[in-house]
Amino acid sequence: MTPTCERLLDSGLDELRIDIDGRVRERLLALLALLHKWNRAYNLTAVREPEAMVTRHLLDSASVAAAVHGPRLLDVGAGPGLPGLVLAILDPTLAVTLLDSNGKKVRFQRQAVLELGLTNIEPVQARVEDYTAAPFDQIISRAFASLADFVSLSDRLLAVDGEWLAMKGPACEDEASRLPASVVLSEQRRLSVPGDCAVRHLLHLRRR
Repeated sequence: MTPTCERLLDSGLDELRIDIDGRVRERLLALLALLHKWNRAYNLTAVREPEAMVTRHLLDSASVAAAVHGPRLLDVGAGPGLPGLVLAILDPTLAVTLLDSNGKKVRFQRQAVLELGLTNIEPVQARVEDYTAAPFDQIISRAFASLADFVSLSDRLLAVDGEWLAMKGPACEDEASRLPASVVLSEQRRLSVPGDCAVRHLLHLRRR
C-alpha cells in the first residue's frame, strides 16, 4: 500500500484513540491491499481508490470498536467483511461470525482469513433468515437493512441480554421510530470517522 494510505491509517487510528501494535497494523494494511486487489476483479465495493478505502472501510469500521465487547459477535450482511474483519483484527479476543448471502463476498472473507492468519473469524454464506447458531452477545450491521428488518430478522440469534449495534446515516431517527414495540433504542451516538464528513451514527438496541 502507498505511504499515503499508511499515513491515513496511522493518523486516523490516533484520532480514534486506538493503539495498535505492528502486527495489527500489518494485518490492516494487508486487508486493504487484498480488498483493493479483489475489488478490481469482483466489484466488492463501490469505493475504488485505496486511500478512500482507508477512510470509508477501515476507519469507519474501527470507529465502533469501543462499543464492541462480544465475546461472540455476529456481523449481519457483512459484505466483504466490514466491519467484522477490522474489529476482529483490532481485538483477537472477539469471536466474530461474518454472515452474508453473496458468494463472491464470502469467498473474499475466507481468503482474507486465510492470508491474514486470522483464527477468530468464521465466514458463513447464508441468508440471515435461514441461519441458525447459538445466540450471540452482540449483533452488528453496517449496511444491511432497515432497523426494523435488522432486529426482526436477527432476533432469534441474539442472546437474552444481548445487544444490537446498527451503523446508520442521517435518517436513523426516522428508522428508529419504526422499531417494533419489543425493542428499545438504549443509546445513540454520533460517529466521528477521521477524514469523512458524512453524518454517521451508532445505535444501541435492546429488547424491552
